[in-house]
Amino acid sequence: MNEQASGQEILIVTGMSGAGRSTVANTLEDLGWYVVDNLPLSMLKTLADMADRSGGALPRIVAVVDVRGRDLTGEIQETVLELRGNATVRIVFLDATDEILVRRYESVRRPHPLQGEAGSLLEGIRLERERLQELRASSDVVIDTSRYNVHDLSTATRDLFSDDNTPGLQLSVVSFGFKYGAPTDVDLMVDMRFLPNPFWVPELRPLTGVDPEVKDYVMSRDGAAEFLDHYVAALTPVLAGFQRENKRHASLAVGCTGGKHRSVATARELADRLAGLPGVSVSLRHRDLGRE
Repeated sequence: MNEQASGQEILIVTGMSGAGRSTVANTLEDLGWYVVDNLPLSMLKTLADMADRSGGALPRIVAVVDVRGRDLTGEIQETVLELRGNATVRIVFLDATDEILVRRYESVRRPHPLQGEAGSLLEGIRLERERLQELRASSDVVIDTSRYNVHDLSTATRDLFSDDNTPGLQLSVVSFGFKYGAPTDVDLMVDMRFLPNPFWVPELRPLTGVDPEVKDYVMSRDGAAEFLDHYVAALTPVLAGFQRENKRHASLAVGCTGGKHRSVATARELADRLAGLPGVSVSLRHRDLGRE
């Protein structure tokens, strides 16, 4: 792919109704693309110009175009020609067999956009296919979703449009104190109260798990290193499985009594180790560190 001067990338996602536009749009959004659904094509050039003038604030834009029976083939192609002078533009066309599209519409019990005009579901699909034939032929990427479930389509989209800097999983690690209540919106939780509490060591009491003295104390207690080694080993296949199942966001809570010493030191250590796993991007937050 040739790089354009602005470095801006634009995807126009279109195709057959029921072929998976929403799934592709959601996956691209998770990958960091700026997604706009059903933006009038006349406004796409304006959006691209504004993004270009913003200094790279929106380097990757996705426009999801729902044809809905309108003859937009010529308009899409004209828009692409206008945009390609300053950006890399690709048309992504989603398709599926008539049999699969019928099955999908019957399962959700929704009418096809052209069903009223054509008289039946199958005829509506065939009419839409006829109108989109030229657009499909001129598209840069055609994805046949006939054999894909939602997870398969998400994986295929990631394979096509993610780059080496795109994390497969964004993991949020947060330390907390049980005395202030355990967080309820997390996927995983560990309790570090099995380790001695630095609070009862006078010289460590005013410090926190951010301080080297507290970290060294916590990490040197019996069971601490063993726990960390085994827990990271246990999490490795879990986080890899999350990525295979297209779970893009996960959270890990690390607790102790007050959320100041043991949980903070352990959360920092876990964050450092887990950030080294393939496809994992880690953020760290200490919920109760500033509490008295």
